[in-house]
Amino acid sequence: MIEIGGIRLDTSDTREFLSESELADLAPRVARAATELAEGTSPGAEFLGWLDLPAGIDAEELASYNESAARMASDCEICVVVGIGGSYLGARAVLDALVPDPLPGRPEILFAGNGLCAATFDRTLKRLEDRDFRVIVISKSGTTLEPAVAFRQLRSLLVQRYGRADAARRITAITDRSRGALRQLATEEEYETFVIPDDVGGRFSVLTPVGLLPLAAAGVPIEKLIAGARTMHTACAGRDLETNPAHRYAATRIGLYEKGFTTEVMSSFHGGLQTLQEWWKQLFGESEGKGGQGIFPASTVFTTDLHSLGQYIQDGRRDLQETFICVRDSGRPLTVPSGGEGDANLDGLDYLAGRSLDEINWKAYEGTRKAHLSGGVPCSAFELDAVTPEVLGGLIYLFEKAVGIGGRLLNVNPFDQPGVETYKQEMFRLLGKP
Repeated sequence: MIEIGGIRLDTSDTREFLSESELADLAPRVARAATELAEGTSPGAEFLGWLDLPAGIDAEELASYNESAARMASDCEICVVVGIGGSYLGARAVLDALVPDPLPGRPEILFAGNGLCAATFDRTLKRLEDRDFRVIVISKSGTTLEPAVAFRQLRSLLVQRYGRADAARRITAITDRSRGALRQLATEEEYETFVIPDDVGGRFSVLTPVGLLPLAAAGVPIEKLIAGARTMHTACAGRDLETNPAHRYAATRIGLYEKGFTTEVMSSFHGGLQTLQEWWKQLFGESEGKGGQGIFPASTVFTTDLHSLGQYIQDGRRDLQETFICVRDSGRPLTVPSGGEGDANLDGLDYLAGRSLDEINWKAYEGTRKAHLSGGVPCSAFELDAVTPEVLGGLIYLFEKAVGIGGRLLNVNPFDQPGVETYKQEMFRLLGKP
């Protein structure tokens, strides 16, 4: 068990599949991977800006995001964040976990540009009717199809409603420092702008303006998010598998992969963490899935999915490893009421009367973990005391460091995504792009 900042990593239920001696044999490989990252000698080293990012964010930078957020809160009811992949998933993951409903005095945050479904985008547009809104558009190039199409429509709506000059004041662009279509447009129209660091790829960009500005707009205390990331950054600097949670997690999952456990299911018992699981899937899928290599990342939300995918996890193909992420205290003190008099206990639940849903949910986690282990699934777990900004900041950094190590253990470049271009080429061909 490794415990850092309210996060406990427990890999004890992998030992019958991956012994401590086998894990120890991986330690030199992990250390070499960590050295490559630290010294900037790994493939993709030009995208290692995330590695020490938490230590480099100062109070002045955080203040600039909070000041911009305050201006947004002063004149809009809705802020639409336009982006796809890493340009929106990280911010949405933190937001869904911490602020499922808009805070008083803060705009509602909507997300657009992450797909091409007309029905979904139309629902967003309908939410904007008769409500003041702003746009945060996030793209290094400004030409990625999905966000570019959404931004073109939203910009047109802003101009129709407010006029060109006021529309420009309602747009914030997070983009490249000097290049790209969005940078050119932002300069011409005098948008407020923030820079995506050149050395930070999209899926590692949560702790840059890409994630921090939308979160500040929603009222998330971004200082606490960064504080949690800094704590984890320090904890993940050592080489010892017994004390470094990112290295332990990376070694365990890759060790299991090399023994045939090629799919990793992240199972949560907290509905607010579902988007974090989606971010995790992108982070690990795009980073590791190359050259015929990589663990396939999947996710479930329990106990709901125990009534759909539970059968497969328990008795299906034995190529699954499972990583639980569970929360002891949800912050919602709900309890089971007593049945009352007469036949009100027909459901047989009086034995639970007065007990909290958090306690029951935790027992469901413990029982599920034991059952899946007995069914031949190696299980790791991230156990959280509560969902706080500090804990989420720590988890984000832990997963980023772990996938950097894991990619190098697989001997792939964890920081590119060449396969993503294939679908784009085929799509543009079918659309007749010049």
